[in-house]
Amino acid sequence: MPIEIITGLSNKGFIEKYAKPGCIGLVGADSPIDNSIKKMQKYITSDGKSSLWSHAFIYSSKRHDGHWWIIESDLEFHTKQIKLGVQENRAEKYFDEKHFPNLSILDLGLDEQKQNVVLGEALHLVNARTEYSIREVFGALYTLLKKESRGSENKMARENSLFCSAMVQHCYSKLGLVLGEGVSLKQLAPEDIAATKIPHTQYRIIRK
Repeated sequence: MPIEIITGLSNKGFIEKYAKPGCIGLVGADSPIDNSIKKMQKYITSDGKSSLWSHAFIYSSKRHDGHWWIIESDLEFHTKQIKLGVQENRAEKYFDEKHFPNLSILDLGLDEQKQNVVLGEALHLVNARTEYSIREVFGALYTLLKKESRGSENKMARENSLFCSAMVQHCYSKLGLVLGEGVSLKQLAPEDIAATKIPHTQYRIIRK
């Protein structure tokens, strides 16, 4: 699939130029946890090296406040507040180029009707307070480490719970699209999304 490597833009400029409603976002963060997630995905990268990606989400829309908003399943820690699960956030959380050196936007060419299907399901997950399960992440990483079948169910799966890339797949499944061939919902990793064979155009900023 076409991959365009973009240079000369800030993270903010990249998002402003290439984001569209329903597009998939990937980031590769530079933190101990994110670097571990990237390293574990070396078992499924084409070159056997660490993945560039540690998190996935869906672009929602540019709102009346002038900001792009995203829908993601994540862990958010703020003073006196913790958000765990599917949530809406401003895309500006990924503007820090030092902490988020790698960005990608996958444009699957969705028309407005299909955008509405994907985003409608994502908002349903927000309303249902769908949780983020660290246990499921470990289950998916364990499968990679042990080189077990990724078509099997996640051994640590929970009800009403989806980690980041599983949430993206869940929403796209409403269009009958499978982002990772032969990979079950709660085994899907950000690298699977980056390497999807579904026709799309992918834009990337790679700094690390």
